[in-house]
Amino acid sequence: MKVPFETLKKEFKRVLLQLSFTEEKAELCAHTFAANSRDGVYSHGLNRFPAFVNTVREKQVDIHAEPKFLEKNGLIEIWDGEFGIGIHNASLAMNRAIELAKANGIGCVAMRHTNHWMRGGTYGWQAADAGCIGICFTNTMANMPPWGGKEPRLGNNPLIIAVPRAEGHLVLDMAMSQFSYGKLQDTDLKGMELPEYGGYDVEGNLTRNPSAIIESRRALPIGYWKGSGLSFMLDVLLTAITGGRSTAGIGSTVRESGVSQFFLCLYQSDMHHQLIEEIIQYTKSSAPVEPGGQILYPGENTLETRKENELHGISVNEKIWAEVLKM
Repeated sequence: MKVPFETLKKEFKRVLLQLSFTEEKAELCAHTFAANSRDGVYSHGLNRFPAFVNTVREKQVDIHAEPKFLEKNGLIEIWDGEFGIGIHNASLAMNRAIELAKANGIGCVAMRHTNHWMRGGTYGWQAADAGCIGICFTNTMANMPPWGGKEPRLGNNPLIIAVPRAEGHLVLDMAMSQFSYGKLQDTDLKGMELPEYGGYDVEGNLTRNPSAIIESRRALPIGYWKGSGLSFMLDVLLTAITGGRSTAGIGSTVRESGVSQFFLCLYQSDMHHQLIEEIIQYTKSSAPVEPGGQILYPGENTLETRKENELHGISVNEKIWAEVLKM
């Protein structure tokens, strides 16, 4: 079943307004959830929307809160999210980082006590649309074991790097786990297995079964010990800068709240377009492993999916869509 972007957005906004969101926040959140599905990140679009609504109904997210400025050190600003809407807080934080970068060449905003920002790539695209290089990351609840450990003690701490480009931005959006929990959920909903091992089951066996990994909360770090180390250091960096909750403070429950996030923007008028094109073309010149295979730069598949979904409608999980229509 396929649904037009505007229809998806309209229904999301209707539900949020019923929950007493302001017009501005309802518009931003509805657009973000719809855009996530439009871009093929269904796990943080329609599929995540009912769970988001539940966090609001259970007062886990304060829809009336506004982020509060705390302190400034040069071009680094520290803000408190006041446990408000993660999408709203992240959008404001990235906008502020963009403003600082446009005025000074670089700008950084770090935020504590905020909530899930949904697709992290949203804020990379936001920076690139403004002509800035954007780097952002967040910590999460414990959902990945450190390398050599059995119990989850690390977050999968998504990292986003975006570079503006007229022909299509370059946007890397990656979790520190081999597969994000959103991807695990999406694969599980489709009744499929992962293409590669993604983590361990409760008995400690490597598995491609997404539901087994969700149950054990033992996702496999990217690059094994390297991904484990990178996740650890991102959490340390966030905590050192913000003074907010680390993964240890957030805990390992499904009620993830009070995360810390980091938004860095770089700006200059000349991004050396021809040199970037040289990198892209050189990378794509490698012969594909499979006949007819493609080599894609980060963000290229997102752009293709966006065009396809804007033209033909967005594929939706019919059960979840029906749930939203009844809200």
